[in-house]
Amino acid sequence: MLTTNDVMAFVATAKSEEAVMFYRDRLGLRMVGETEFALEFEAGELPTLLRIQKVSEVVPAPYTALGWKVEKLADEVEALGKRGIVFERFEGLEQNELGIWQSPSGARIAWFKDPDGNVLSLSQLAPATATAETATPIT
Repeated sequence: MLTTNDVMAFVATAKSEEAVMFYRDRLGLRMVGETEFALEFEAGELPTLLRIQKVSEVVPAPYTALGWKVEKLADEVEALGKRGIVFERFEGLEQNELGIWQSPSGARIAWFKDPDGNVLSLSQLAPATATAETATPIT
């Protein structure tokens, strides 16, 4: 039943002005609306509506709340780094100098946080034929 409907993504903010500057100016998303309850951005080519709910307090999840699939992860990480995005480092994960971790499947992931501490990610998926043994190591 829901296979023909568009997906909406949600995160929360207690800092609406900072969230606008972060999502619009740093990440480059197109802002399409604002109400007393939420900020709205286009977050993909489909486009996917990203609704950032205005709340009095945010309790960030300790895991990824929102992410984007990208084709060239290192290029995206470098471009966002130039816009002031700081990529997270996690103890126990072997990450390269850009903060990129390679999963056993060969997918590559980098994480960063928004002004409210929501964990966001960029992921470059492994080719369908890649296995942990054949995936190219990150450099």
